[in-house]
Amino acid sequence: MNAADLPSSCDLVVIGGGPAGLAAAALAARAGVQTVLFDENAGVGGQIYRGITATPVEDRAILGADYWAGVGLVDEARASGAVIVNGAIVWSLDPARRVGVSIAGKARLIQARQVIVATGSLERPLPIPGWTLPGVMTAGAAQTALKAQGLVPDGRTVMAGAGPLLWLLAAQLLRAGAKIEAILDTAPRMNWLRAAWHLPDFALSPYWSKGLALLREVKAKVPVIRVDRVEAHGRDRFAEVAFGSASGERRMKADLLLLHHGVVPNVNLALAAGVAHRWNGRQLCFEPVVDQDFGTSIPGIAVAGDGAGIAGGTAAAERGRIAAIAAVAALKPDAILPQVQAIRQRLAREEMGRAFLDVLYQPAPGHRRPVGDTIVCRCEEVTARQVRDAADLGCEGPNQMKAFLRCGMGPCQGRLCGLTVTELIAEQRRSNPAEVGYYRLRPPVKPISLAELASLPISDAERKAVER
Repeated sequence: MNAADLPSSCDLVVIGGGPAGLAAAALAARAGVQTVLFDENAGVGGQIYRGITATPVEDRAILGADYWAGVGLVDEARASGAVIVNGAIVWSLDPARRVGVSIAGKARLIQARQVIVATGSLERPLPIPGWTLPGVMTAGAAQTALKAQGLVPDGRTVMAGAGPLLWLLAAQLLRAGAKIEAILDTAPRMNWLRAAWHLPDFALSPYWSKGLALLREVKAKVPVIRVDRVEAHGRDRFAEVAFGSASGERRMKADLLLLHHGVVPNVNLALAAGVAHRWNGRQLCFEPVVDQDFGTSIPGIAVAGDGAGIAGGTAAAERGRIAAIAAVAALKPDAILPQVQAIRQRLAREEMGRAFLDVLYQPAPGHRRPVGDTIVCRCEEVTARQVRDAADLGCEGPNQMKAFLRCGMGPCQGRLCGLTVTELIAEQRRSNPAEVGYYRLRPPVKPISLAELASLPISDAERKAVER
């Protein structure tokens, strides 16, 4: 679909084609609501079901049954009557529910009566010395390459960090024939004691058996080393990983280093729309303030899926359905809808073991708050020392830091440095992340060209949306 083919207004716009977005769009469209789903990728699925419609990975055992469950979500959304637009970059959302979107270099503004933001999650940065070297990637990037292109590392691979995705990717790479030299586990030992309070719920959750099976599968083939420190070394590219703990230091030659420290909500678009956010002290990130239907502080805008707080793919789909039921009820009160209570019960079961995982894999302070010349903002090449020095000079928050160092002003708009900058300022000023706050986002939240903006149909609404 071209930008010119889009309607100027729509009952419901769903932003994001992951499990939450697909489930929401399918339910709303089946209820008779005019629904458009925008996703910036070539195919739907989000990160969890990346490449689900076109992956070259033919052996289903490699990616696992949980991945292939996404086929049902895609089929349901396609059969529902929802308009699914891929390659659509949503760069603006305002409190009046005007959605700025670009397709093939042409921009449009769509007026929506209801909006569901389902932009999912992104990987928490693990800013270690040398993490900008070629040959150092995030685990999520490696998983994307596997799912979408069927690419498997053929050299010596080391994985470092903590979190469920780290173990899942390790299992998938091993099944695909990759050689993993070691997993450097950065989860603090004390996390186990703190997480034990949540163990009973975790043991009753779907995560229990799956998690144990993954750990057994990986540990049978890969040495796991618990570490406190990780550094990447090399001249023109990564060549060696250094790591250590209280027991000593070691070095290991490798061709690829995969980093992972969990995932956090992708909040940029919701922040740009003016949605109220708060600091989640357990997941150590900012998340939108939502009600039981995932409605936000802005009437008519909901945030569903992992964008409302990390809970996993199956939970994300249930959240999308709940948000869609609320949207349909507002738009079409006489519509026949599923029983929301049954969906809430399924969601509660999926979320049951989340607290245990959040605490168990909570990153250590030293890995969230780097020191010295470690790069923090990759776009503007700003170091941890520079951020700390600016805080000592009186910089009180990330937005003021932009004037000092341009942190968060590059193409990623703070997605890679935002949490790190917030925590560094908080530590340096003996404050806390909730008081320091996050970047103030302004449209466009994704890079677009002046030519795209110039392609907007000229009207007062379009002019105000760009100028605000």
